Amino acid sequence: MNNNQLRIIGGRWRGRRINFPDAQGLRPTGDRIRETLFNWLQNNIQDAHCLDLFSGSGALGFEALSRGAESVTFVDQNSDVIKHLHITAEKLSAKNLTLIHDAIPSQSLTKKLSRQQFSIVFIDPPFHQGFVEKCCTWLIESNLLSQNALIYIEAERELSPLPIPANWELLKSKFTGQVGYHLLLPQQ
Repeated sequence: MNNNQLRIIGGRWRGRRINFPDAQGLRPTGDRIRETLFNWLQNNIQDAHCLDLFSGSGALGFEALSRGAESVTFVDQNSDVIKHLHITAEKLSAKNLTLIHDAIPSQSLTKKLSRQQFSIVFIDPPFHQGFVEKCCTWLIESNLLSQNALIYIEAERELSPLPIPANWELLKSKFTGQVGYHLLLPQQ
């Protein structure tokens, strides 16, 4: 397997390989972390409306679709990433997805997502740039979360404590190498 390729690990596309571009800050979520994450989400992924911020390789969003999510909105600020996600969607004959090229977070993105609410949000930004706190605040201010939404955050291990709203409940948390990954329940 080449360095810019990964495989979907579960669901209808299990074992299918997807390619992704070289892009600064792009770190695909590894197989072990994705396996753990989707074990955490196994009772919530079916029919979920997902928002994949900083989509990168598309690993999280395509894994969610493969495992029965109703829809995934992929967002990335890199146009090459969006092109690769489009190619992957065609290769998989994926339906119920939206690709958005925009800055995260931004007012223009808020407008593009208006009147939508998401039951699962993946936040996997480039490390050491302060995106986690900005995105959590933006999600609340933009009213993008459905009731009982779940938030997945993948961030640098040393980001502790997580810069999240005080009323968000940390449901699960693990560390692998330099990565911390967390599942949260925002309280509304």
